[in-house]
Amino acid sequence: MQEKILILDFGSQYTQLIGRRVRELNVYCEIYPYNHYPAIDHTVKGVILSGSPFSVRDAVAPKPDLSLIKGQLPLLGVCYGAQYLAHYFGGEVMPSNSREYGRANLGFVDSTNPLFKDISEHTQVWMSHGDTIERIPENYHVIASTADVDKAAFQVEGEQTFGIQFHPEVYHTTEGTQLLHNFVVDICGCKQDWTPDSFIETTIKELQAKLGNDKVVLGLSGGVDSSVAGMLLHRAIGQNLTCIFVDNGLLRKDEFQQVLDSYQHMGMNVIGVDASQKFWDDLAGITDPEQKRKTIGRDFIEVFDVEAHKIQDVKWLAQGTIYPDVIESVSVNGPSATIKSHHNVGGLPDKMNLKVVEPLKLLFKDEVRRVGKAMNMKSELLGRHPFPGPGLGIRILSDVTPEKVHILQEADAIFINGLKEWGLYDKVWQAGAMLLPVQSVGVMGDERTYENVVALRAVASTDGMTADWVHLPYEFLAKMSNEIINKVRGINRIVYDISSKPPATIEWE
Repeated sequence: MQEKILILDFGSQYTQLIGRRVRELNVYCEIYPYNHYPAIDHTVKGVILSGSPFSVRDAVAPKPDLSLIKGQLPLLGVCYGAQYLAHYFGGEVMPSNSREYGRANLGFVDSTNPLFKDISEHTQVWMSHGDTIERIPENYHVIASTADVDKAAFQVEGEQTFGIQFHPEVYHTTEGTQLLHNFVVDICGCKQDWTPDSFIETTIKELQAKLGNDKVVLGLSGGVDSSVAGMLLHRAIGQNLTCIFVDNGLLRKDEFQQVLDSYQHMGMNVIGVDASQKFWDDLAGITDPEQKRKTIGRDFIEVFDVEAHKIQDVKWLAQGTIYPDVIESVSVNGPSATIKSHHNVGGLPDKMNLKVVEPLKLLFKDEVRRVGKAMNMKSELLGRHPFPGPGLGIRILSDVTPEKVHILQEADAIFINGLKEWGLYDKVWQAGAMLLPVQSVGVMGDERTYENVVALRAVASTDGMTADWVHLPYEFLAKMSNEIINKVRGINRIVYDISSKPPATIEWE
């Protein structure tokens, strides 16, 4: 059984980042809501309590049951987690006189404490809290302080229980990785054996045991997640896997054939289905983004269902679900608000009476890429930017027509190829063009034009949860603007989107 660290989530925006940092140390961890975590067994080597938007002094503050954890296992409270460990065990947390957000430096560090082994005395940390620990219980002692926060870190005497009021998981805590290493490796005793190779070996064995000789069908999108899921399944069950790649008429320029070619070279059993006209017909006149998504999802189910029924005795539907999707569905406050319909098509397993297999549901996006690399998958495939399931259907901010799709495909191809030619593609998390429902006046030659506006979008991110717009060189943007306007009939104005997420989203719809 794989040893692990449990992270109990109190709703912090940084909880997933704690998980990522722990896994970067080759230590497996799982994130659960503070009030809904599994039984503690011998595989759990330690527990981390996350931060929270709540104050421990709120009437509705999260209150976890730590009776089988505190004093029994190594325990690290981060921010809210630390304040909870102080406040509910005999100390006191009060509103801070000076709300401490941002960079701070530790002025005192107990270098003899195992949590602070090899950490510099004046190291920079990142604070994000409006409360502070005024008084700690009698059997707690301070192990680090800043100029403004006396009790920046503490340990409970006789226990491997620690609390820190700063965030070790964020980039601005310069020795945060070392602190997490001290906790999960030295204090918890984790072996650091969670690697791409170990994941591949374990997952293939589990898939073989679960699936036996059953047949599996997988809907490929051409993206990283479904491709890596397909390769894992291919290695596990070979020709019992059939992959279906549907052209919904909303893919990038020439993408259908390019993706089919790349899969054939990988030896995978792939069926390509051109259903463009059906999608275009059914999208005619629809402008509402959510209605577009539902129409595209419904059509995909119908097309996929017809093709899958051509395969005899299929028992399983495989999906490229990854860990952030799983976490979102069991968040602290129930399922997250619907920002957009889920990218995995709901209803398909029930309609087809299939069981679901999700070989990547324990991985973050960057881990998926590392697993793909360990299986020798091509870097061009693994490095592909994410692309929305509804494709260009939600990048056309009006009703979808074949003419608009063609215009956007041409503009997008110039932009994406330009990023590659200028060596910028791999520095961007996701990029694309949006066809706006706006026409503007222009001049071409001696004629006035009244044509479409296209917005270019490029963002930097780690996992898509947050994103910053990329500062592309002005010379590059000028080149793209000229090239798109000169080569794509129907466009006479280019704008560049400089919004970050939040408050904006990556896609416009």
